[in-house]
Amino acid sequence: MVDNTKELDDYLDNHYIHRSNWLRAAVLGANDGILSIASIAIGVTAASDMREPVILATLAGLV
Repeated sequence: MVDNTKELDDYLDNHYIHRSNWLRAAVLGANDGILSIASIAIGVTAASDMREPVILATLAGLV
């Protein structure tokens, strides 16, 4: 049983899946941010016919 655990540990050590988690987090985080800001801009655009509130709400969402 101990030999199987050692082989499994050696097998998992050679993979690069643990290194790519930062890239996955960055892509999903950027996607989440873009979607949130776009939703704010669309919501304010639907409620107002002027340009300034949309810009103000979008900048406030970025902060």
